Amino acid sequence: MAEPGSLADRIKQQADIVRVIGEYVRLKKSGQNYLGLCPFHQEKTPSFAVHPVKQIYHCFGCGAGGDVFRFVMEMEKCSFPEAVRVVAEKCGLQLPAVRGRPGGASGSGELRRALLAVHQEAAEFFARQMRETAEGRVAQAYLEDRGLQPETIRRFGLGYAPAAGDALYRQLRRRFPASVLEASGLFVRDGNLWLDRFRRRIMFPLSTEQGRVVAFAGRALGDEQPKYLNSPETPIYSKSRLLYNLDRAREAIRREGYAILVEGYMDAIALVEGGLEPVVASCGTSLTEAQVRLLGRYARRLVVNFDRDAAGQAATERSLALLLGSDFDVRVLVLPAAPGEKTDPDSFLRSHGPDAYRELLARAPRYLEYLIHRARQMASAGVEGRLRAVNFLLPYLRHLPSRLARLEWASRIASDLGIEFAVLREALREAAGEGRTRVELPPALVAARITPVERRLIRLLLEAEDSVRAGLARRLIEEELHRGLETEPLLEKLLPAVAAGTGAAALLEQASAWEAEQRELLFELAFDAGPPTNLEEVEACLGVLRRRGLERELQRLQEEIRRLEQHPEAAAQREHLRLLDRVRELRRALEGQ
Repeated sequence: MAEPGSLADRIKQQADIVRVIGEYVRLKKSGQNYLGLCPFHQEKTPSFAVHPVKQIYHCFGCGAGGDVFRFVMEMEKCSFPEAVRVVAEKCGLQLPAVRGRPGGASGSGELRRALLAVHQEAAEFFARQMRETAEGRVAQAYLEDRGLQPETIRRFGLGYAPAAGDALYRQLRRRFPASVLEASGLFVRDGNLWLDRFRRRIMFPLSTEQGRVVAFAGRALGDEQPKYLNSPETPIYSKSRLLYNLDRAREAIRREGYAILVEGYMDAIALVEGGLEPVVASCGTSLTEAQVRLLGRYARRLVVNFDRDAAGQAATERSLALLLGSDFDVRVLVLPAAPGEKTDPDSFLRSHGPDAYRELLARAPRYLEYLIHRARQMASAGVEGRLRAVNFLLPYLRHLPSRLARLEWASRIASDLGIEFAVLREALREAAGEGRTRVELPPALVAARITPVERRLIRLLLEAEDSVRAGLARRLIEEELHRGLETEPLLEKLLPAVAAGTGAAALLEQASAWEAEQRELLFELAFDAGPPTNLEEVEACLGVLRRRGLERELQRLQEEIRRLEQHPEAAAQREHLRLLDRVRELRRALEGQ
């Protein structure tokens, strides 16, 4: 507690509690007070209040409360003296100089201060090495070859760790005791010698959201392994609690109302250089709960843009599970790439430029659109694939905090994957009641739903006169009217053969070598009873399929338009107008059906 007249009390009187807490919590004025979502517990409705006159905060949900020092101690997990220093720094207030060598005392607060000083000096050392030494200029040339401007290199504090084994150690040992240097994680012991952990590497300073350097990542210049070497965890650094570039991006995130999350340091830097400032990187690790809470202080809208390879997809899906449970509005950006091209944002920007990236960013689908697309790839393998797809999706549904949202998306999933909604809803309810993370659906309940028009269409392909059959198959192929149907896998095999003139008997004989599901479906439909086929029925079937295709496209465009309405950017507005024109065309076409 700050005693009246003490240094801490004077700092408290001069500090602006709204400004300090506003760096951690998004606050909105409400009468005399400011309100926001409590950082100490999960909530959807703001119950965290800050009183600017009394200089206190209180959460009406969990009961947390106190003054500005208590808040900083809770958020930073630090001692009272350290909280006083943090508040002073945030408010631009001068503190009396601490006597003695940095780190000379044993207190945890003094050790933290000494470690921060070590890392700041190390960052300055690495930056000088890049600017002033021959091998450092080689590293700078490498970065410039990758498209970074000298100003960007300076802005991000990039540096170079020389090849000499103890260059940094010799620089710092004159100012800091061995105990502090050992605790910094910047050095490793080799017998009786202390060597630099980072050698012949491009150095990326890792900073807290307040901009204090607490660790480094070093990228190998040659073929050394690992490609990236990170600082170990220390008293001032925990990799699960830090997001790269948040210190520079936080104001842009607040201003734009969203953040872009990427995997790598170079991805973040490349986006910022391309004019996309609200970007952070997960520092090469899977997103953690602490990082999610950190992001939530600044925005609730997030675009996840990881690589599209298997590792990137897995990281995206792990991140989505965390973000959904924290009530984020999440979109997923998957960058296109030709075979052999890299799929990371840095490579994409160098190949296609920032404008192409912005266009894709404006069209990034919501997270469940992305997940359903992934599920469709699994569902293409028949009933078992459809079952895998359902079980892939349902755990994400369980993370949605709103029951209404769960039901809405369960309905969408059922429609897209061809499953009875009632079956899916019951399975979700049972899994939630039993606390299971996996939903089991009997394969019989996930069987394909084949519409009457599809059944009639396949009967026509089997039973009509040969000239009618071949003409129908060619028209279906040319207009791609079979796309998106439950029977598409079967028609993919059937149509080319019928168009080539294969007779019905020969087709049924060939089907004996097909996959079991498609073979059984063809034979089941061959035994369907129905009236004789005729030419009028052919035209009716084609008309129904054309109309359904237009309706599917119209639904997709309407969903895309709703998404674009949330983005005021010029590129998004241009795309919005283009889609509206296409919607009008589709509606005219449907009216003429």
